[in-house]
Amino acid sequence: MARLEGKVAIITGAAQGMGAAHAQKFIKEGAKVVLTDLNEEKGQALAAELGENALFIKQNVTSEADWANVVAEAEAAFGPVNVLVNNAGITMAKSILQTTEEEYRRIVDINQVSVFLGMKAIIPSMQKAGGGSIVNISSMNGLVAGAIGYTDTKFAVRGMTKAAAIECAHYGIRVNSVHPGVIATPMIMQEDTKAAVEAFAQHIPLKRVAESEEVSNMVLFLASDDSSYSTGSEFVVDGGMTAQ
Repeated sequence: MARLEGKVAIITGAAQGMGAAHAQKFIKEGAKVVLTDLNEEKGQALAAELGENALFIKQNVTSEADWANVVAEAEAAFGPVNVLVNNAGITMAKSILQTTEEEYRRIVDINQVSVFLGMKAIIPSMQKAGGGSIVNISSMNGLVAGAIGYTDTKFAVRGMTKAAAIECAHYGIRVNSVHPGVIATPMIMQEDTKAAVEAFAQHIPLKRVAESEEVSNMVLFLASDDSSYSTGSEFVVDGGMTAQ
């Protein structure tokens, strides 16, 4: 049997990149998947490609009203939701002195507040489903230092995951965080950046960047019942970077 047979999942930031890879993996494993993103054109195209078990909903993840709408539409289409992947996020490579208050608050809203809103919105649906799994996508920079703003919010995701895991355990809801390192997405493997990425890869203990599927396999594990006794934990997919 497929590992997500009977599961209903919401994946944010799913129009492209890692979110799209997660959605494709979930569909193959038998889930019904709601994809959300601000990029309506790419999101609709991907949902059409994935077939009748996929639904795209345009969403601003920083809006509580949008979260309520996404959950309501997911339930109307597929029933109570038992998997949430908080994947949407942005990065910013600026120093503290260069970063404006507006820029800082934006990254906090998208990377951190959206995760809080998503968990708050989904818990009642998961209670109706009899339990569930929340997978919060952090970063290796939720464990070690990186850019200001990005690092802060990814550490916050890690902390929220632990707090929510303890609070939700008695509902049968598990909450875990995933911490990817450098992933070979089309965005970073473009001609103007590919050489720099390949040079950086030599500093990774495994001497290569990760393929998208390697992160999706971890997300799949946490979404499935294979991880039934794992909650409040960090799952690192970084080729050994944070072990150095």
